[in-house]
Amino acid sequence: MAEVIIVNNQEEAGQIYARCVADLIKEKPEAVLGLATGSSPLAAYEALAGIVHDENIDVSKVRGFALDEYIGLPLTHPQSYHATIHRTVVEPLGLNPELVHVPGDMLNGAGIENGEKIALAGPAYDRSIAAAGGVDVQILGIGTDGHVGFNEPGSSLASGTRIKTLAEQTRIDNARFFDDDVNNVPTHCITQGIGTILKARHLVLLAFGEGKAEAVAETVEGGVSAFCPASALQLHPHATIIVDAAAASRLRHTDYYRYAYEHKPAWQGI
Repeated sequence: MAEVIIVNNQEEAGQIYARCVADLIKEKPEAVLGLATGSSPLAAYEALAGIVHDENIDVSKVRGFALDEYIGLPLTHPQSYHATIHRTVVEPLGLNPELVHVPGDMLNGAGIENGEKIALAGPAYDRSIAAAGGVDVQILGIGTDGHVGFNEPGSSLASGTRIKTLAEQTRIDNARFFDDDVNNVPTHCITQGIGTILKARHLVLLAFGEGKAEAVAETVEGGVSAFCPASALQLHPHATIIVDAAAASRLRHTDYYRYAYEHKPAWQGI
């Protein structure tokens, strides 16, 4: 089962992730990081940037691969994930932008009508991840419906990077980034598949707030099902789920999770 860590707040969660990744980079300067957008990872990125600067960690060779991108947004659009990753990760950490990739980069804003170009982008992205040696640590958020990346309920648990139609609830949830107008949210995306995500060596999922409680409970303690794509983390040999008390409120075994983490040998890390 996944390791579950219940924290007091997002800042504490961010510090746990940041320490893990900072130590990885020290040991492996060419580490490959899986990157996610959204609000959940922001405190983690901020904490990592702080450690990188305070401890003078060389990140010049660190590589990154983002989970997903909207279809049809120019790369320069402030809500494109290309722009978001560079704004929230590349610049604060001081990464080499040429080593950080987003699945929509090769599309350069091409719309859904560019079928052949779009169809080739997913397999090409998976090949580029494999050529880099695979992802060492993949950070994940989770949607209220249990999606990870843009793998909506019903997504194949063996899927690779591909084009997907966004669920209405996801577009509603993301409207806050588009002037609260769901009509401005793209209808399609390119996303790493569940199968691609599961190839990472370590998965770290962050979730905060009562609105994520049902999805977290289904992910950790429910059955593995394509209708809660995040439940596939139960199949991974090294998955860590970090949640606050509100997001953990529907878990049945919170006492065990706290006990297991508190008594875990320090040398094991996460």
